[in-house]
Amino acid sequence: MNSTIRRRAVGTVVLAAACATALAACGGSSGGKSSAAGSSAGTGGKTVTVVSHDSFAASKSVLAEFTKETGYTVKVLRGGDAGAAVNQAILTKDHPRGDVFFGVDNTLLSRALDNGLFDPYTAKGLDQVPSDVQLDAARHRATPIDSGDVCVNYDRAYFTARHLAPPQTFADLVKPEYKNLLVTENVATSSPGLAFMLGSVATYGDGGWQAYWKKLKDNGVQVVDGWEQAYNDRFSGSSAGKKAKGDRPLVVSYASSPPAEVVGVTPAPAESPVGVATGTCFRQIEFAGLLHGAKNPAGGKAFIDFMLTKTFQQDMPLQMYVDPVVKGAVEPEVFVKYGAKVDHPTTLPPSEIAAKRDDWVKAWTSTVL
Repeated sequence: MNSTIRRRAVGTVVLAAACATALAACGGSSGGKSSAAGSSAGTGGKTVTVVSHDSFAASKSVLAEFTKETGYTVKVLRGGDAGAAVNQAILTKDHPRGDVFFGVDNTLLSRALDNGLFDPYTAKGLDQVPSDVQLDAARHRATPIDSGDVCVNYDRAYFTARHLAPPQTFADLVKPEYKNLLVTENVATSSPGLAFMLGSVATYGDGGWQAYWKKLKDNGVQVVDGWEQAYNDRFSGSSAGKKAKGDRPLVVSYASSPPAEVVGVTPAPAESPVGVATGTCFRQIEFAGLLHGAKNPAGGKAFIDFMLTKTFQQDMPLQMYVDPVVKGAVEPEVFVKYGAKVDHPTTLPPSEIAAKRDDWVKAWTSTVL
């Protein structure tokens, strides 16, 4: 699988309090990897520093277009997975490492906002973004950039060979015919793992989700630390999983896993070897924000504006395997043809996630592990 699908994949979501005592464990290297678009020549030394997760990706030509239009060169500081990057940004908020933060999603948005991570900014082009993804519309501290769905993926070949219909809903996953088939990620250490749990909360309610997980545990669900281990090592349907002889035909991943499996494959297959159980999906929305105390707020605003242009939006699907949020942005044919269409994903209000997330994670750990 294309490695860029790891964008939120191994998402550390440990509590911020724990991170305060072990920054290196939560945030990875404090220096992060850096990259630049274009040349500093002719830009007057103007640089916009974007702080993000490890899998932030954009075409060099697209970032060069931003430099051409604005005179700003882009520098990217990667700070681990999504949860780790958010925690690190909070811990360094008095001395921000950059101008823009990209990659906080709706499962962690309230944590970032409650800690005063972003200054308000109403981005140009925001009027072309649907209101249902503008979760901070009252104050405009966080600008929606993309969306995606965490869902159970299945190995088509496995189910075809056994004449067994793949599961499609949360309820299906606890049926006897799917015993010992599912691998998921630890809720306390993985963003997709957390999203999958939140999907079960949205489906069964605060009073029923733990009972559901007891049934899932009794049905042989396997838990690993992160997405890469789950998808590349344990899942039999991924290209990497086949080489690793993965033995689990069900995995918690993304609705964008199918196109990622076929990009670059010649001849193009009729369908992806990976399918999506669309009744198990939880919608994630990713945001960008102008970091409070940024050294280059003008450049930061310019880059947030640029992220809402069709140039950037139409580049994202095959760079970060996410969906654009801007109306009229066209997705690549391979993304549309092989990607799963999720009409009714589950979701939860960020305020409810913020109020109950830590208790839910503790309860899940007690119930499942």
